[in-house]
Amino acid sequence: MGPIEVRVPHHLDSAEVRRRLERGIERAQSEFGDRVSRIETAWRSDDELTVEVEVMGMTIASDLTLEPEAIVVRLTLPGMARLFAGKIRAGIEEKLGGLLTAPA
Repeated sequence: MGPIEVRVPHHLDSAEVRRRLERGIERAQSEFGDRVSRIETAWRSDDELTVEVEVMGMTIASDLTLEPEAIVVRLTLPGMARLFAGKIRAGIEEKLGGLLTAPA
């Protein structure tokens, strides 16, 4: 199975999208710290973010691209995590969608 791609629409300017992503990552680190052993992020450019999450001994690498009307998430799932691809996709759509549509 190749990478999974998830598109999450938004109607925000790029600075606001970045701010919300950074806030969401901070929140995820505190909320899921007991289940996620590592979350690392790096902005490669103004509109490209890499995220690596380590959970249950597996590393999930993803690239987020900020487009004018959507965030495109591309992630590669290792081994057993592929069995949960549908749930992972739905979780990204729900959490990221909520982050982008929540009041400022």
